[in-house]
Amino acid sequence: MSVPTIVLVGPPGSGKSTIGRRLSRALSTRLTDTDEMIEQRMGKTCGEVFSELGEPEFRRIEEQVVAEALTHDGIVSLGGGAVISQATRDLLADHNVVYLEISIAEGVRRTAGNNSRPVLQAADPEAHYRALYEARRAFYEDAATFKVRSDERSPQRVVAEILSYLDETCDEA
Repeated sequence: MSVPTIVLVGPPGSGKSTIGRRLSRALSTRLTDTDEMIEQRMGKTCGEVFSELGEPEFRRIEEQVVAEALTHDGIVSLGGGAVISQATRDLLADHNVVYLEISIAEGVRRTAGNNSRPVLQAADPEAHYRALYEARRAFYEDAATFKVRSDERSPQRVVAEILSYLDETCDEA
């Protein structure tokens, strides 16, 4: 069975999609985005699926998609809330999981006005993002084998740090 080179986790706006694309190019490998898989499977945006079916059903679908994605080589980018599921965290146990850490202020800035993320729609976006981040942070850290700040450096620098981590883990194997 093949396994992903890297699984990317982190809150909304942390750069999972951007870093995933750059890593896949740098490593000449495939990028699997679980949000895109959900959208293809359901024929709707993740926001629509979440709004129409509710969070419990969305997370159930997401767990199935993550399990499928983890059977492929390459880079896997998970949705921001995927790690709240114990089943998903269990699936990640044998993988290189990179937590893209970001400040609350930068996360709010990057996600401001993004209507495709209903989980972030609130009267007070910063308070809502903070609550979401605080509720999930321990799950990101629990799942991660490596953590890198994605708001204090360029995407190129983040990718370089992840590639360095990969080189170190390959040397240890």
